[in-house]
This record gives sequence, structure tokens and C-alpha cells, in this order.
Amino acid sequence: MGHVLGVGGVFFRAADPDAVIAWYKDNLDLDIGGGAVWMQEAGPTVYAPFEADTDYFGDAGRQFMVNLRVRDLDGLVKKLTANGVPVRRDPAWDSPGVGRFARIHDPAGTPIELWEPPPGAAR
Repeated sequence: MGHVLGVGGVFFRAADPDAVIAWYKDNLDLDIGGGAVWMQEAGPTVYAPFEADTDYFGDAGRQFMVNLRVRDLDGLVKKLTANGVPVRRDPAWDSPGVGRFARIHDPAGTPIELWEPPPGAAR
């Protein structure tokens, strides 16, 4: 019997796809252009619905948020800040058993949660 193996892709609309592609490359070292395939590191993935009235994503008009697993959250926050990307970082969001978090938005307005899993988390 068939079953799901993992997330195969994330697809979204953008008014200026070329600018969004460049932003992901410049700020997150992630090549998302021209049908590029990203071979991500093994690790946990959460796929979960939230209540319709959640404010967790920020803008109430957004139907989804992307969560990206990262290594060295502090280093990435420094890079993003140096590149002029507004970063929200609140240590109250962190949990020893879950990890550390920061929030950004791409040029299309997509909310992105940056997640550094705790040391020793499954990879």
C-alpha cells in the first residue's frame, strides 16, 4: 500500500519571482530558481494545521508559513541583519527540548520561521 515519503516541494506565487529567487540565494544560500532541486539534510519535518484565527504566522491573510531547519541560528541572524533583512528573535520562543527560533519574511511576504533544533536532535 502506498504512503507519503516526505515533502516533495513548496510552491507559491510571487509578483517578482526573479527577485524572490535572488533573495533566497543571497540571504539563505538556498537555490530555488529554474527548477533547482534541493537535497536537504535528513531531519525532522513538521506538517501541521493551525486554528484558522491563529496569529502565529503574523499577517492574518497568510494561509501558510514555511519553517526552515538551520544550523547556527545566531550566525544566520547576523548575516540576515547585515543584509538588511528584518529579523524577529525572541528567546522566549526557545525551548530546550524543541530548539531555537527566529522569524523573517521573503520579498513575497511569505512568513519564514528559522528553526535550530536542539543539539542531538535526529538528523
